[in-house]
Formats: sequence, structure tokens, C-alpha cells
Amino acid sequence: MGLKRARGAEQTDPAVTLLALAVLLASGAKPASSWRHLAESGDTAAARIVARFDAGAALVDAIAAERQEGDSGEAWGDVAAAWEVAETVGAPLAETLRAVADSLRDASELRDDVRVALAEPMASARLMTWLPLLGLVVAAGLGLDPLGVLFGTTLGIVCLVAGLAMIVTARVWTRRLVARAQPAPETPGMHEELLAAALSGGVSVGRARDVLSRCDEWTEAATRDSAEAERVLSLSRAAGVPAVELLRASAAHARHRARTDGRTRAARLGTRLLIPMGVCTLPAFLLLGVAPMLLSVVTATPIPTFAG
Repeated sequence: MGLKRARGAEQTDPAVTLLALAVLLASGAKPASSWRHLAESGDTAAARIVARFDAGAALVDAIAAERQEGDSGEAWGDVAAAWEVAETVGAPLAETLRAVADSLRDASELRDDVRVALAEPMASARLMTWLPLLGLVVAAGLGLDPLGVLFGTTLGIVCLVAGLAMIVTARVWTRRLVARAQPAPETPGMHEELLAAALSGGVSVGRARDVLSRCDEWTEAATRDSAEAERVLSLSRAAGVPAVELLRASAAHARHRARTDGRTRAARLGTRLLIPMGVCTLPAFLLLGVAPMLLSVVTATPIPTFAG
């Protein structure tokens, strides 16, 4: 089942679809025909897009609707925006799609790197949450009655409530730490990439921004305020050089920086996960595993009496 899902995700990867589409367009195929060729080749995303197009939707709307499918919604919004920009300003569609595909592939690799880096500390954290249960099993294996103590005595109930509260706290704490280490869903540098695509059609900066503003319903990257983009445009004006390549270089640098930051956050997570383990998981083990064992020994030991 897992292999089947992995294959399905590979077939609908926006970067793979766009690279194939760019090759078809560069070879002279029409946009609609290119999508049909991809659909016939087994690309499930292309098949859905063609089905919407045949049902009467505009091609860019059919692409944008793919945001509702799978886990790549943000990416397909970027694709729709790039398609609209290229068609509106007359920019080379194949070149634009190839640049967007490179951006999406880098963003996907960033998420994969973070996922791999997080796998070991997350597995360790999940394993540690079972430590209190291990204590109960060991106590039962020694012939003691830890469950009877936990549910049948006042001290046992106190240990049970406090231990469960600490386990829940550790789980919530761990999930928040992991969530903070995850990369943002948007594609780094996509605003600069879309702006470069608009300017490659030969329009002015003002016109390019106006075109991008029409795409804000599909992706926030189209109208996101970017100090880096402004810096690049200022450099372009001051040096008297085209801004397209400078913007694309800036986008590539943003993706590289995001990838480095993602790896750094994942590496730090391994250390930060030790905090909930020490503060919550280990005390929970003592409360649910060790304390019932000691109470069982105490209650099972007869109190000696002395004859008067």
C-alpha cells in the first residue's frame, strides 16, 4: 500500500510534470496538446487538468484547481500563476515552466532533507513514550501487581494521573517542536521567480507587478512583499543591467538558504527533544513504572510482629 502511494505521488509531482511539459512546448507542441500527451502517458495530474479543460474551464483555471488534490496544492498554485504570467506578457512558456519546475524541485528536496533528518529524533521520541509501559511490564514479570497498586490505592491513583498527564504533555511538546522544525509550505524565492518571468516578456516593472497582482488568488507568492526583490530591482536600475537573471539568481539563493536553514533546524531538534524527555517522559516512567513496583513490594511485604 505504501509503495502504491509513493508511485502515485511521483506521477503527480508538479516538478516532473512541468519538466516534461516544458520539453513538449519547446519542441513546438501547443499547450493543450502538450497536456493531452502527458495525460495519455499516465500523468494523473495532467489527466485531471485535461478533464477540467474539456469540461469548459480555462486552462489556467484547470491548472489552479489542482490545488485541491493531494499534498502539492501550494505548488500547483505557483504553476497556475506562472502560466498566467507567461501567457499575459508573452514570455517564453517553456522557459518559464522549466524555471518554476527547478524551484519546485529544490523545495521538494528541502522537505525531503528535513524529513530524513527528523526521522531519527522523532523515532527516538516515540520510543521513549513507551518507556512507562515497559516499567509496568517489567514489574508484572517480577510477579508484582503494579496495576492493582495504580488503580487500587490512593498513592497509585496519584501516580497514575500525574504520569498520564506527563505523557500527554511530552507528546504535545514534542509535536510542537517537530512542527516548528518543518519548512514552510511555500516555495522559497517564488516571488522573485514569478517577477522574473513577467519581466522576461519585455514589460516594465510596473506592468509586471500588475500582472502578478491578478494571480494572488492562486498563490501568495505573486504579491508577497519582498525586500530582496526590491534590492535586486534597485541594483538592476543602478547598474543598468536586466533584472531577470538577477532575480533568478536571488531566487536560487533563497532556496539554498532555506535548505540550509531546514537542515539546521532539523539538527537542533535532536537536542531540543531531550528536554521533554527529561522533564516529562522520564518522570512519567518513575511514576508509572518504578513507583508502582516499589509500592507493590511494600504492600506485599508482611510487617513483622513481635510477641510481647
